[in-house]
Amino acid sequence: MKNELDTHLILDVYEIVHTHGEHNGDEYELEGIKVSTDHDGYTVYLSGHGVDMRLEFHNKYHLDYQTERELELFVRKLEHLRKTYHGNKG
Repeated sequence: MKNELDTHLILDVYEIVHTHGEHNGDEYELEGIKVSTDHDGYTVYLSGHGVDMRLEFHNKYHLDYQTERELELFVRKLEHLRKTYHGNKG
């Protein structure tokens, strides 16, 4: 899988999970995707399906995963959440 993600998708899913997910400490979780931010809100964290993602200021991101399959499942879940909760954007 090409290692290039749409940052709009990431931010859309962050907002979806934050709005519709279950709050637990500093995180929110929805359908296996967890989201949080750092103390000032400039860095967004998403995790699920074996993938940890950090989206930083100026739309730089870092992905940590073991297999391409994990990344593929993670991206599919993000797309599913956006389609389910916001219709088919992008």
